Amino acid sequence: MPTRLLVAALWAALAVAPPAGAACPTDLEAAALAARHVARQAIANPGPELTLEDAQCGRDKLNRFLAQAYGRPVGYKAGLTNPAVQKRFNHGSPVRGTLFEKMLLPDGAVVPAGFGARPVYEADLVVEVKDAAINRATTPAEVLRHVARLYPFIELPDLMLEDPTRPSGPALVLVNAGARLGVLGKPLAVNAGDPWVEALAAMTVRLFDQDGKELDSGPGSAILGHPLEAVIWLAGDLKKAGTPLKKGDLLSLGAFSKPLRPTPGGGARVVYEGLRGNPSVSVRFQ
Repeated sequence: MPTRLLVAALWAALAVAPPAGAACPTDLEAAALAARHVARQAIANPGPELTLEDAQCGRDKLNRFLAQAYGRPVGYKAGLTNPAVQKRFNHGSPVRGTLFEKMLLPDGAVVPAGFGARPVYEADLVVEVKDAAINRATTPAEVLRHVARLYPFIELPDLMLEDPTRPSGPALVLVNAGARLGVLGKPLAVNAGDPWVEALAAMTVRLFDQDGKELDSGPGSAILGHPLEAVIWLAGDLKKAGTPLKKGDLLSLGAFSKPLRPTPGGGARVVYEGLRGNPSVSVRFQ
């Protein structure tokens, strides 16, 4: 275990409290939070005095420690891109997290049902950035010109809160938007002339269990009116942070379905009806 992560684990073992005040978490608090993330342990819900700005500061510190456990950053996720989820968190805009290389798993992966402190799974979609000109895109059609591939994606997030019935936007930001794991399906090439813009908005994303029973579904438009609007939001948020999107970045766009709890022996399959070939991706829980 890397030295700094070992220190973090020690502080976690000494029950260092997660940040709850109205200030950016200290490096030690962020280290303790990282240790709890690696150990799949919940944190106490931050109080209402935790501001969005301080939560973002804490997230950035946390991610420096998470990189020691999960490898290099490979992209970003947009959370709270579905109006129903925004309402649940009482937060009227998306939030951003960082994805690390060891978080992403291949199609058909088998993972523990208890892969996190508060594990859930949901239907998602990933975009791979083709070039940095995507940062200047202002419409879904412009975004698509700078997309290399699309990937069916089941996100396996972790809210990490001791009381997940009392979530908040800043709390979700603090825990890196709940990024934990995700399963990538086979890539879909984006070819000029294909009607991707229309198809992505009009598709129906269906979530099934391991026996083929439909658990939930949502239209492509469930994410900000069009899934590629999440790319525009991420590009803008990252530009403000001084870290624009670059070629190869993988972008998780958000949930088309409600979050569901995994159960041992269960599984999930997501199908994208309306995209060419009705692509799919699956995961099993042990």
